[in-house]
Amino acid sequence: MIPGMKLPSVTFRTRVRDESIGGPNPYRWEDLTTEDYFGGKRVVLFALPGAFTPTCSTFQLPGFEKGFADFQAEGIDSIYCLSVNDAFVMNQWAKAQGLENVKVIPDGSGEFTRRVGMLVRKDNLGFGLRSWRYAAIINDGKVEAWFEEPGLCDNHGEDPYGVSSPENVLNWLKDASREQAA
Repeated sequence: MIPGMKLPSVTFRTRVRDESIGGPNPYRWEDLTTEDYFGGKRVVLFALPGAFTPTCSTFQLPGFEKGFADFQAEGIDSIYCLSVNDAFVMNQWAKAQGLENVKVIPDGSGEFTRRVGMLVRKDNLGFGLRSWRYAAIINDGKVEAWFEEPGLCDNHGEDPYGVSSPENVLNWLKDASREQAA
């Protein structure tokens, strides 16, 4: 996607905690749309190949989580992590990672990922269809900046990481703030 493009309109099937349900698994289905997540605010969206995978769990997600205050200082309202995983997997991963700042978005069917051109095959790893790794600054549903890892293709032999890192995205925001102030 290129800056200025509007995100596709998609409905995400999420599971949210609802204590009124009771029992050991008090969650209910809740549909949230692209507009719900991205409308009227400036956010960071980052996407990765899969919950619980090494680079995602060790570097990318924790980096955005720990750096949340720095992103807020640069005018970011929320940070979202999207993966082609279902709501159950994404919620358990968020719990396992102890997330307090980053919110997860389940793109279980890969519809959003497909429509932004980032759906790739990862059959070489036994994953099937997944997201290519990228990050973006989204301002009121439109792409402000796009950070895509190099080599986008099916069954890539490596998992490139750097362009979409929290550090790189934060540096871009700081540079943009300096330019705007000048």
